Amino acid sequence: MGTPEFQPSEEWVVLGRTIELSQPANPHSAIPSAPWIMGIVNATPDSFSDGGDFLEPGAAVDRALLLVGEGAQIIDVGGESTRPGAHPVGIDEELRRVVPVVRNLAQQSDVCISIDTTKSQVARAALDAGAHIVNDISGLMFDPDMPHVCAAAGAGVICMHIRGTPQTMQDDPHYEDVVEEVRHFLEMRLTELERQGISRRHIVTDPGIGFGKTAEHNLEILGNISRFRSLGRPVCIGHSRKRFLKKLLGRPVDERSFATVGVSVAVALQGARIIRVHDVAATRDAILACRAVLTKCRVKNAE
Repeated sequence: MGTPEFQPSEEWVVLGRTIELSQPANPHSAIPSAPWIMGIVNATPDSFSDGGDFLEPGAAVDRALLLVGEGAQIIDVGGESTRPGAHPVGIDEELRRVVPVVRNLAQQSDVCISIDTTKSQVARAALDAGAHIVNDISGLMFDPDMPHVCAAAGAGVICMHIRGTPQTMQDDPHYEDVVEEVRHFLEMRLTELERQGISRRHIVTDPGIGFGKTAEHNLEILGNISRFRSLGRPVCIGHSRKRFLKKLLGRPVDERSFATVGVSVAVALQGARIIRVHDVAATRDAILACRAVLTKCRVKNAE
């Protein structure tokens, strides 16, 4: 069996800038083709892992800057929990939570900023405040104005698969073939969003780990990243500390960091181009160290 390979480079257009997602995660490293790391900043009281820790704007910005220092190239700011069963948040409250964080972060860092929202008004305000990317768990379907907002701004878009809503998505999800059905959904969304004015070059796909899937469904998706890459767009994976890891290992949420890193390496080896995590430094270091060893393996095998 050959040594696993990191996948070829892929481009993403964000606000008129072409991002080469295969650039080294560490600019001082000679190791190419590591995925970009997206650090999570939840400005919420009820997110499943860190709810309440960064609710105040100052704390959220400090957290974001810490993650940037650890190697995150993207910071994903969210003001509404999307954990299973989470209650919806009103537009005014979500704006109050996220806009000051985005604005202050943009003033203090040139990191790419993503706004994690399904609401077009929140997306527009965040983009005006300095965000570059809209990360929408609904695949830009919950709010009919979202595609227009993203297209008008030229924003980068992360289009995710979900079945149902955060309130209903874990009510006995069923698929005949989860990989093919999720892939088909994403393929249809790429076509529809292009029709609504968003070029495919602006879109990254996300199969939606934990959003309307059982633990077995999640593992099937995580083991078949190539099927989603075959759509021709970069793939983002957001698995950090999620419930399927409890099913797999029996550990509570505050003991899932090591498992998160293991999955991160596995999907990086399959060509995932963005990995969304809470633990940036551990993820970055593990992927780069793995890549360094595999590079030596290839050199030796080629001799």
